[in-house]
Amino acid sequence: MADAPKTLDRDEQRLAELGYKQVLPRVWSGFSNFAISFTIISILAGCFTTYQQAWLYGGPVNISWGWPIIVGLILFVALSMSELASAYPTAGGPYWWAHELGGATWSWFTGWFNIIGLIAVVASVDYAAAVFGSTLFNLWGVDLGVFNWADGGSLRDIFAFFVVLLIVHALVNIYSSHLVALLNNISVFWHVFGFLAIVLILIFVPDRHQSASFVFTETINGSGFDGGATSGLVFLMLVVPVGWLLTMYTITGYDASAHVAEETRDAEMAAARGIWRSVLYSGILGYVVLLAITFAAVDIEAINAGLPPIGAGYAPAIFTSAMSDGWAETVILFALVGQIFCGMACLTSCSRTFFAFSRDRGVPGWQLWSRVNKRRVPVYAVLCCATLALLITLPALRVNSAGYLWAFFAVTTMATMGLYAAYVIPVYLRWRAGDNFKPGAWTLGSKYKWINPIAVVWVAICFIAFSLPFYTLGVPWNDGFEWTWLNYGPIGLFGVIIVVGLWWIVSARKRYTGPVRTIEFDAAMRIIDEKEPTAPGS
Repeated sequence: MADAPKTLDRDEQRLAELGYKQVLPRVWSGFSNFAISFTIISILAGCFTTYQQAWLYGGPVNISWGWPIIVGLILFVALSMSELASAYPTAGGPYWWAHELGGATWSWFTGWFNIIGLIAVVASVDYAAAVFGSTLFNLWGVDLGVFNWADGGSLRDIFAFFVVLLIVHALVNIYSSHLVALLNNISVFWHVFGFLAIVLILIFVPDRHQSASFVFTETINGSGFDGGATSGLVFLMLVVPVGWLLTMYTITGYDASAHVAEETRDAEMAAARGIWRSVLYSGILGYVVLLAITFAAVDIEAINAGLPPIGAGYAPAIFTSAMSDGWAETVILFALVGQIFCGMACLTSCSRTFFAFSRDRGVPGWQLWSRVNKRRVPVYAVLCCATLALLITLPALRVNSAGYLWAFFAVTTMATMGLYAAYVIPVYLRWRAGDNFKPGAWTLGSKYKWINPIAVVWVAICFIAFSLPFYTLGVPWNDGFEWTWLNYGPIGLFGVIIVVGLWWIVSARKRYTGPVRTIEFDAAMRIIDEKEPTAPGS
């Protein structure tokens, strides 16, 4: 029992109404809240590391036309989530929303989709940064003896870089929530400065550029389906949709604004604005940088051949084929630093979700993962998320005979599908609730009636698209089939969800009842009881 009633400020009061004691430090401004989502989206990460996905599956038209159309559809998802974040400003985000609107079962599966997606995002972003870093070290001729990038770099060298990044990001997240907020603020300015520098370099440095006709009308089919044809039903229904992964993967992670709501001042407005603004601004800047890259893609043969190290991707090949090594190194360096900022923010968002879901007993060992240290940081949640990201990326130590980084594209697909499933489940439930839903300070009003269903249908279409095979060699009944060409993303995601579902049926539904209240207050919103989470029935 508290010694005396304690009066709460508005943020603490709203959190108390939702059942939680203020544990995490509320040191984030509205700009910091926006910054973490903008940093995780990171146009210097996804636009560069998955560029080849749109290039091979649809070609330049899937970039010049696909990006703005898809960003517009994603905005419907973001706006729907903003309304929910304002109504329920908790670190749990989507799984908490799902419980409030649909009950424990919806909450359980939403929470696990969210956690799987976020762990995969941490893995994919840091591994892609390691690939870009290895590319830069290769251009610089770095040879450390044990690790040698001068000869192109090996998978072991790339993985070592990846491990170092995970360790650094974990240490930064453990040290201080205030430091993470500060670095996210810096990251916004780096992304804007890097964006301007890269665009100007790509416009003025190359001797020649592609024509507008190439950028806005050229089609490519690198999948092998339909003999490589770039028209017809197979191209439109089987090839082009796979290329949407560039946009959908890049514009993910904006749920971070909800996950740090308990650390944000004026969370009801700041978290809502952080979600939709990060999507809008990233969409605009990302489109400009993608057009700049595509206009610079003049040496098609060199681009399709790629460059060392293994799996470096098509964007670095565009830079090295369009300009001198010095300018290419500059562009790659700007992108790499942005990716490092992105990885740090991804781990923050992932650990806060893991902490929140553990606080509500949705994760085995919840007593450990829901602890905070003297700086009020969920240290064990940070370490667990970083470790799981490392483990799921171990298959990246192998590639197939063509040098295809199948493990990287598996985690990118898993991340995209997992996160968007977590995003639209509560959106669907809010749509179903209709006018019974009680909005917060930021609301869609009656517009939810058409915005919510568009969001849900679009994500359902993407789920089908990203479950398609990427290559003819990834279809088991085709000649030349190889297991490493299989699209493992949906297999991995739904494999885990099936296990989680069986666990729910057998035992978890008896223990997980949704959010667990850790605070009681009186009519004047003064704390009258605070308690630590205890096991059910104790």
